[in-house]
Parts: sequence; C-alpha cells; structure tokens
Amino acid sequence: MSKDQEEAVLITGAGGALAQQVVSRLKGKHNIVVVDVRHKPSIGSDIPSYKMDFEKRAFEDIFKKHNIKSVIHLGRIGPQQSTLANRYNSNVLGTQKLLDFCVKYKVTNTLILSTYHVYGAHAYNPALIEEDAPLKAAGITMNLVDSVELENLCNIYLWKNPELNITILRPCNITGPGINNTMSHLLAGKRAPWLVGFSPMMQFIHIEDMSDAIVAAFEKNTSGIYNVAPEDWVSYTKVLELSGCKKIPVPALPASVPIALSRITGWRKFPMHLVNFFKYPVIIDGSLFKETFNFEPRYTPEEIFSYYRELKM
Repeated sequence: MSKDQEEAVLITGAGGALAQQVVSRLKGKHNIVVVDVRHKPSIGSDIPSYKMDFEKRAFEDIFKKHNIKSVIHLGRIGPQQSTLANRYNSNVLGTQKLLDFCVKYKVTNTLILSTYHVYGAHAYNPALIEEDAPLKAAGITMNLVDSVELENLCNIYLWKNPELNITILRPCNITGPGINNTMSHLLAGKRAPWLVGFSPMMQFIHIEDMSDAIVAAFEKNTSGIYNVAPEDWVSYTKVLELSGCKKIPVPALPASVPIALSRITGWRKFPMHLVNFFKYPVIIDGSLFKETFNFEPRYTPEEIFSYYRELKM
C-alpha cells in the first residue's frame, strides 16, 4: 500500500502554533496531511501541505488523494484576523463543506476547536458554566456570530451523523509562545487596558497543555462537547501584574466609553466585541473533559504569565 493509500489525519489551521504542536505530537504515529486557508504551512517535506480555501473545488481532491479518515479542525479564523463576512464564509460555510466531505468520505474521528467566547460575557452568568449552558455571545455582539454559528452547525452534524464521532472543544484563553490571539497580544505589551471598577476572574491554559488536550481527545475519540480549562482562575488585575503589564485605566461607565475609545484608537489589544469579557467573569467547568480524557494541565498560572513577563525584560 502506498503512503497516499494509507488512512490519514487532516489537520486544518496548520500554519498556527497550536496546530504545529499537535502535528509534532502525532507525527510518527499517524499519516498526516495539513492545510491552511491563510498560507501554506511549513511543517516538513515528509508531510503533504496545502494552502486551500475549503469552499474551493480542489479541496475535495485532498480527501480523494490522501484517504482522509480523521480530521482535526483547528482552522477557525479569529475576529482579529479578518472581516466579519470573510470569517463567516470561512468558519461557517467552509466548515460545512469540510463536514460534508467528512460524511462523503466516511471519516470516523472528527475534532472541532471552538472557544469559550460562545457563552458570552454577561453579568448573570453562573459561577461555573457547563457545556449545556446557552450560547449567548451572538446576542451580545455581532463579532462572535460566526463562532456561535460554527458551533450550531457542528452540533447538527454531531447528532445527525454520529458515525463522524464529532468532538467539540471549548477552551478558555489559550496563551504561550506563538499564540496569536487577542489576550496573548494584550499580555505581551508593556501596557494593558483596565476597566476601572472591574477585575473579573479568568482562566488560562498554556499552548503545551492545550496541545496535549487536543491529542488526548483525538486519540480517545469520544464524541461530545467539552469545556477545556484548569480548576484554578486568576483575577484580571493579578494577570496583568504577573505578566509585567502596566495598567492603563479606562472608564467603564457609561458602557459606550470603552467601546468608543477602542474604535477611535483602533486598539487591537482591546477589541470592541470583547469589552464585556473584561467586565464579567466567564468561568467554564472543565471537569467533564478532565474525567473523560484523564487530563490535568501541567502549567500553573505563574508559569504561564512568566513567559509574558520575560518578554519585557
């Protein structure tokens, strides 16, 4: 049997640091194929790599050529990376095309990376948010509509096509070397905004731990929806202190003030759609994932934030 005929794992979003960590853990144990909609991933000459829009006709050729039987979908485009329309096309319509090919080519292990942001930040959130809580983000900001729609889409396929064995992961803030999200950009800076009068509790997971979590979920292949988060949390002001950031006070009231400042200054580190996440705690319950996959994060908050503190030295 040729290498192309062997069953393969397709990993999307492979240009990102998280996906590359996952690839390094699975390499040698699985036949891997990688793809990214933004640029061709540089993984190594022994791993087939593609720059491909999921909606392009040629995307199906990857399934045909490489006998894809497992998919790890890490290719969700974040709000800071593109416009709302482009994100919707890629995250929702592109994921629908991906899942259609999973059905057509009889994929039996499908992992989707989502985000805890789908719960929305609200003053009346419960102290610990479990997986069956409503996804309220779309009702709070249009900039998270694509994230919620992606989840709704995956839920439809989860129940309609149980043979796909879909696992949906909702991690807390992923941080560490190479991570290119809003929170990581904020902590890497010397100064960070602080909404006066607010310091919500937050959860963080190191890129190494999140990579281990993805691999654990993929290898056990137990379908369902899972929060991924440690059992400890830290207040936002303490996070800034541990990361070596100087607090920049921003008036929180009226609510339009921080939004207006963000819009006027174009401050990418303090995007409008995440303002409520700097006001209200969104603490997710990761116990189901921990029990199902025997997972325990290795990095403490102090170790996570020391990386950002050392960047400033």
